Amino acid sequence: MTIKEIDKQYIAPTYARFNVQLVGGKGSRVWDENGKEYIDLGTGIAVNAFGVADEKWQQAVTAQLGKIQHTSNLYYNEPCALLAQTLCQRTGMKKVFFSNSGAEANECAIKLARKHGELTKGKAYYTIITLKNSFHGRTITTLSATGQDVFHEHFTPMTDGFVHATANDIEDMTALVKTHKCCGIFLELVQGEGGVMPLDKAFVKEVEKLAKENDLLLMIDEVQTGNGRTGSLYAFEQFDIMPDVITTAKGLGGGLPIGATMLGERAETLFAPGLNGSTFGGNPVCSAGALSVLSRIDDELLSSVREKSAYIFDALKGAKGVKSVSGLGLMIGIESERDAGEVIKDCQDRGVLVIKAKNKVRLLPALNIPFEELKTAINILKEELAK
Repeated sequence: MTIKEIDKQYIAPTYARFNVQLVGGKGSRVWDENGKEYIDLGTGIAVNAFGVADEKWQQAVTAQLGKIQHTSNLYYNEPCALLAQTLCQRTGMKKVFFSNSGAEANECAIKLARKHGELTKGKAYYTIITLKNSFHGRTITTLSATGQDVFHEHFTPMTDGFVHATANDIEDMTALVKTHKCCGIFLELVQGEGGVMPLDKAFVKEVEKLAKENDLLLMIDEVQTGNGRTGSLYAFEQFDIMPDVITTAKGLGGGLPIGATMLGERAETLFAPGLNGSTFGGNPVCSAGALSVLSRIDDELLSSVREKSAYIFDALKGAKGVKSVSGLGLMIGIESERDAGEVIKDCQDRGVLVIKAKNKVRLLPALNIPFEELKTAINILKEELAK
């Protein structure tokens, strides 16, 4: 049996996989079992921040593997502590809780908000406001937080305590605060799975003000937008706000599973021993990989991310077959006249890997993709969009 046949026989059929088996790569180029080479503009859904087989990341991970691969949180470990220090020093946050994924990081944020509501107003204040068209994860509770009915099908009843406001409508958000016993507001600054749609900056500032006036935790989901993806270390920096809680994952580990929930001043004392936990959270190998990633997201790299973003927007806006282009940094969605699935398939045939977000073609290239490779891939994409 081939690997594809084994996969179909033994793996739960939850993924509509592309007919591509990736076996190796270097940087932004990957190849399949037949030796066909592709330029990768998806990076494992914004995970491989520095592409495939990055040498500095490999060195950090393998060095830690030679020391100790796991400790559990019953003991201290150096990479975990240093990673928390780095995150706090670079964001202004005060504490970090580590987990294994974005969904777990978001579950942690939800717990923090509910503890905050209980302490400040009483147990009845547990409702969290998220946005319609949002996506916060695939656990039952993060699905409940997700403001898209399609993700709720087959899994009801949902966890109680979530209401969904219309994005960029501060009056709707304000009405929900007034009519529900709320403890927090949870936002993606760019709705990734919702079609790569950035929020209006004025709306986000008004939400911050509303949260402060009503003693609600303002929580920002940076699972996909974080770690340099949008042209700043974290997207909130571009919206002139200071969240109470920030969640992140994906690109933080550079290819290894890690989630982080960062706690600001109003949240840093909410947890006590036993109130949350994770067997693998803060794993020393994953933390070593994350330290390597963060150490290289500097001003020079972020400037290049913004430059590459501007190039893509300039190349695609108004191009034949393109209805609209949205996003921030190297997180970009393209609404095409052709069916997005057909565009993706035709790009694959020509050696370019792009992915989908709703009805859009989505681009999430490595932060350090060489400009020439990016230009080659975008030119092929433009040709396929124009058909």
